[in-house]
Amino acid sequence: MIIRITAARLLLPLLLGGLLVIPALGQEDDSLPLQLGDLIRMTVERNPRLAQVQLAVDAARGKALQVGLYPNPTVDILGNEIADKTGPGGIWSAPLVTQEIVTARKLQLNRSAALKEVDQATLAVISERYKLFTAVRQDFFQLITLQRRAEILDAVVKLAENSVDTSEKLLKGKLVARLDVVQLEVDLERYRADLLATQQQIPATYRRMVSSVGVQDLPFMPVLGSLDALLPDYDLEKLRTYVLAIHPDIRRAQLGVDANQILLTRARVEPIPNLKLLAGYTRQGQNRSNDWDIGMGVTVPLFDRNQGNVQSARAMVGESIQQVGRVENDLVYQLSDAYASYIASRKLAERYRERIIPKANETYQLSLKAYQGGQFEYLRVLEAQRAVAQTRIEFIRVLGDMWKSASVLAGLMLEDNWPSGANLEAAPPRMRLPGEMPDGAEILPAPQPGR
Repeated sequence: MIIRITAARLLLPLLLGGLLVIPALGQEDDSLPLQLGDLIRMTVERNPRLAQVQLAVDAARGKALQVGLYPNPTVDILGNEIADKTGPGGIWSAPLVTQEIVTARKLQLNRSAALKEVDQATLAVISERYKLFTAVRQDFFQLITLQRRAEILDAVVKLAENSVDTSEKLLKGKLVARLDVVQLEVDLERYRADLLATQQQIPATYRRMVSSVGVQDLPFMPVLGSLDALLPDYDLEKLRTYVLAIHPDIRRAQLGVDANQILLTRARVEPIPNLKLLAGYTRQGQNRSNDWDIGMGVTVPLFDRNQGNVQSARAMVGESIQQVGRVENDLVYQLSDAYASYIASRKLAERYRERIIPKANETYQLSLKAYQGGQFEYLRVLEAQRAVAQTRIEFIRVLGDMWKSASVLAGLMLEDNWPSGANLEAAPPRMRLPGEMPDGAEILPAPQPGR
């Protein structure tokens, strides 16, 4: 059973052999079709990966709060010489309070370094946000590409079926060779296989798309979009400068340098001893006297002056500086790779739109006129018709590649309302192939004997 794809529905009922069942595909769906903006909104609201990195910000804030808190005092009660003959009441020190005084701004340095980690976690949310946007956009345009491809293949299959029927009639009239008929049958089976493969990819691509959104159990719904909107002609050097100036991954790496420099300072002041102050009250049981206790202690950095940690912190500063360069290189690599794919697809799409498709259509029209004038055989017209179909199938593939590459560029540029100005909410017009007529009308004029 060959299922016709219409622009109004943009859905492929996949009931092939009962192996693949999509809920409600056999019924009229009253729900509004999903658009790219809907998917992006759901990603922001419901994606667990985004929620996870947002919770990491709260965790970093809690750590920053904790590492800057002053140490608690210690309160002791101490009894000595209890039941001594000279003073049965013994000697009691209660309370005996000990407090550590942190020196050299150690707590402030702890908190300053931790606050840099809070900023890094906040930037990680922004980075993850646009990575998710990129994944959703790429899957969305892949799905639109498959739907458009299936629509064209459905029409091509019908044309091929008609061509086979017509060629068989011509074979009975001994107007064509058996070889010509077999070749047309091979083409028909190839188109059917291609259509079937494309139909099978659609539900998997849809499920991958909604998984990228973060709602993997979302029922199968219509998806509305277009590949025909115009995109800007980006300049690579301007893109590189812009991305390196605004991308959160670079700022995160720079904050890593700042944090490690603070931690190096913190490691260097660690040997400066903290003061341990003691104060308390003592009751002497022997002589019935009330006494006061005071004391102070320090740790003498005689052997351990935190040398190892200073060396480690110094190395971490150098490593974080190199991390900035590595992130910049990685971003430029991603940008260049996406740009190369985008500009190549864009130029190729322009070539298809402006020259290749018009030339293929012209070839078909000339072949048809020549056939009607008795100059061409019928099979030559069919060949021209198939060439138009193949050209449009390839054109859709090129458009899909262009939009997927553009999605990567948009993510690197932190685009929210993208593609701005592009009308993705309108369904594309039905792409009718040359010779394709509605309601089962004749595709070509009936072949004449001897032609």
